[in-house]
Amino acid sequence: QVQLVESGGGLVQAGGSLRLSCAASGRTFGSYAMGWYRQAPGKERELVATISSGGSTYYVDSVKGRFTISRDNAKSTLYLQMNSLKPEDTAVYYCAARLYGSSAYSPNEYYYWGQGTQVTVSS
Repeated sequence: QVQLVESGGGLVQAGGSLRLSCAASGRTFGSYAMGWYRQAPGKERELVATISSGGSTYYVDSVKGRFTISRDNAKSTLYLQMNSLKPEDTAVYYCAARLYGSSAYSPNEYYYWGQGTQVTVSS
């Protein structure tokens, strides 16, 4: 069983930055691929970024160059550094863990989910 707890969300002006954290329980965090997803009101949950157990990363085009996903296996923590935020980044952000080390894009491939943290970007 893995529990994921996100933190770091909040209200920020356009152009600002936030860093999200996702603390994971369990001693096998390093073996899991991890992902950040987001869901805006009235929209489906969408992928933001993934990181494999080996550190390979993937970003959707809308956040490339602005967001950075990283992980600290010693602390069992996943991060998402978000810079140059835009109003369209407003959403609830979720971290998710797979049972495998390779990354995946579909939310159906992720077994564990956090409760989400709200990010609101004002114009």
